[in-house]
This record gives sequence, C-alpha cells and structure tokens, in this order.
Amino acid sequence: MSAKLERLGRLLEEILGVRLKSVIVDRSEITAEVGAADYLECARLLRDHPELRFEQLVDLSGLDYSAWKNEEREGLRFAVSCHLLSVSHNWRLRLRTFAEDDSFPVLDSVVSLWGSANWFEREAFDLYGILFNGHPDLRRLLTDYGFVGHPFRKDFPISGYVEMRYDPEQGRVVYQPVTIEPRENAPRIVREENYGDVGHG
Repeated sequence: MSAKLERLGRLLEEILGVRLKSVIVDRSEITAEVGAADYLECARLLRDHPELRFEQLVDLSGLDYSAWKNEEREGLRFAVSCHLLSVSHNWRLRLRTFAEDDSFPVLDSVVSLWGSANWFEREAFDLYGILFNGHPDLRRLLTDYGFVGHPFRKDFPISGYVEMRYDPEQGRVVYQPVTIEPRENAPRIVREENYGDVGHG
C-alpha cells in the first residue's frame, strides 16, 4: 500500500472514529464502510473536514448483494456506493453503506451535500428500489411510469413481469402479462471434429 493511501486510511480512522465499520484497500483503491445511521454525517465530514475535503461526488450506484460470486450471501442485501474525489488533496475514496431493511431499503440522501447525487439516487431508486430520505424529487428515471419492479435486482426475471403493445381497438398502449416463454440462452460452441484427441495435430 502506498504512503498516500496509508495516510488517508489513518485520517479516516481518526476523523470518522467508531462510525467507521471497515477500511478496505484493494487494487490501490480504498473503500470506507459506514452504518446507515451514520451515512449522512460521515459524508458531511468527508466533504467538510479540512484534512479530507472530498468536494466532488463522481458517481453513486446501487448494489444488490443477494448473491456474491455465484453463491448465496449472508448479511444485508442492498447497498449504495459513492465514489468521491478530493481535488484539494488529489485522492479518491469509495464510501459504502448498507440499507438495514432488505424488504424496504431506505438510506439518507446526500443531494444536500453534493448536487450531482440527484440523478444517481434516482437511478438507484428506479433500478434497485432503494429509497432516499430527503431527496427533493425521487421519481423513476430510466423506466416507464407504469413499470413494475426494479430491473437491476438479481431476482428480477430476465423477461420482466409485463409487456406493452399498441391495441388498435382501444387506440392506446396497453400492458399485459409477458407472453414470451422463459428460456436459457447458452452460446453454441463449435469445435473441430477431433478436438481434444490425443495426438491430434
């Protein structure tokens, strides 16, 4: 680990204190995990503390940890990951927190700290169903108004729940249950006739 990352790790431990659940360094990147109750206050400290000064939120994304590395995972399911940039100190940080209720995931909004979080939080709400307390205008962003479900959740069916079509008798678009039969799309592998035989040139 570089001296720069070591220094940032020490500062995070000093400034965030007991609110910091873990600091993970992987591939020369640092991830700080905090609890949902401390998320907004920790974000404020990361932005305003003179030794940290993360002035920019570059990205915010929802995460579904219901399966991890193709296996069922224990622990909380939904998380949000913020990618922060300190122009003043020239370093980056990933801030992650888990929603405490898997059936109704809610976290505080950080739009009041970084205006750039607005559409990112709307995207996480639309695609993962994560709600954000204090968001000024939490509406779907990428799916249709009548869309059912959250398509980036790992249990969302590949073909969806409903499909839409134009009905000429009603003169409008209507929704109906999906008529496509579910299927597995496996790539077709074509090999030479004697592929793998011992002594084959």
